[in-house]
Amino acid sequence: MRRSGRHFVSSFLLCLFLILPSKLAAQTQPSTGSASSEQGTQAESPQQASQDVKAYTLPPDLYEKAVKYSRAQYILYFAGFVWGVVVLLLVLAWRLAPKYRDWAERATSIRFLQAVIFTPIILLTIAVLSLPVDIYGHWLSRSYGISVQSWGSWAGDWAKGQILSFILGIILVWILYAIIRHSPRRWWLYFWLAALPILFFVIFLSPVVIDPMFNKFEPLQNTDPQLVTALEEVVHRAHMNIPPDRMFLMRASEKTNAVDAYVTGMGASKRVVVWDTTIEKMTVPETMFVFGHEMGHYVLNHVYKGLVFGALLAFVLLYVGFRGTLWTLSRCSDGWGIRGTDDWASLPVLLLWITILGFVTAPLSNTFSRYIEHQADQYGLEVTHGLFPDSKQVAARAFQILGEVDLSDPNPNPFIKVWLFSHPPLAERVNFALTYDPWAQGKQPEFVKGQ
Repeated sequence: MRRSGRHFVSSFLLCLFLILPSKLAAQTQPSTGSASSEQGTQAESPQQASQDVKAYTLPPDLYEKAVKYSRAQYILYFAGFVWGVVVLLLVLAWRLAPKYRDWAERATSIRFLQAVIFTPIILLTIAVLSLPVDIYGHWLSRSYGISVQSWGSWAGDWAKGQILSFILGIILVWILYAIIRHSPRRWWLYFWLAALPILFFVIFLSPVVIDPMFNKFEPLQNTDPQLVTALEEVVHRAHMNIPPDRMFLMRASEKTNAVDAYVTGMGASKRVVVWDTTIEKMTVPETMFVFGHEMGHYVLNHVYKGLVFGALLAFVLLYVGFRGTLWTLSRCSDGWGIRGTDDWASLPVLLLWITILGFVTAPLSNTFSRYIEHQADQYGLEVTHGLFPDSKQVAARAFQILGEVDLSDPNPNPFIKVWLFSHPPLAERVNFALTYDPWAQGKQPEFVKGQ
């Protein structure tokens, strides 16, 4: 799970048209504090000073802490879904949306200006009612040492996220209801078509416009040229062209102890980002493996594959949401004060259906995500093979560090894995790193040929 404010965009797009952008980050993990780049490239990892990793294991005290933290997160996830449904039902039962609609219609007869008035108020109402879950989530992260972000900074990020959601929401809601009025029976199809280019545009802009609003980024070449030189070895091995000006450092340590790296953007905005906490906690070879994993997303076109998957899923689910909204309004519209599907006040009904459908389809989305994350793990192993001694053990140590600092569940229930895990469990990733060895069998690796 990514604990960064920039992911409000994906959540908001999901709420409005159920396109599920692939979460292409390495599994988010914690570290402790920040350090200079020079310290990071020479720091010794916890596992480096101990015996080789043979499996993902935790000492008894850390094991108990990881289990408690993981269970708290699982409970929060399901409770958060239930509370989200309750919030939307309360908004409908209290007839808040019709009240806001009336304010907008009394203020102006221009539909776009009505959207400008109605959308921020309804979204802010939902966000404020949902705050208890968000606040508890941040408290939980702080209490287990994952987050170091102050409450003031967290509130600032929340406010910035709301402002951005208002801007995007006004555009999307205005387009949605213009299409509904034009085509009451096929709006789900036309809105799907209209939403796709907007999604592409937002993903393109995110690294250069949205992400810097929440975190500080610097060219990795400026902060750690030696690490860039090492990463270029991985790029050369892959026969890829990822220039240093597409490698960035994120100052994550100002808000979190987690370690992470990810690919983001599209086309000219596409880039690889490494968190400063990752550089601090891992050795250069371990960071090279993490980079190789992220480059796997880059090389294997996982961003585009994720968008296609999400778009196809959205196509089906928007139709189901359309049918569900019609069914609900045919039975409850009078009691809720909603005039029809083309009424601004019907938005909470659509959001209710999208929330439920998004929850129900989470196992499918996460299964796809685990598949591409496993491919990225495999690519990372292949592209770093032979670049340093015992590359399998280096990868296993990197995963072990990820698990230790993030308090990753050592033995998740199969149901939890299928429903919640966007990455394979750490135990599986460590085992794969230690056992994947086509070279020993005289075979060519699947992705990185000619080694």
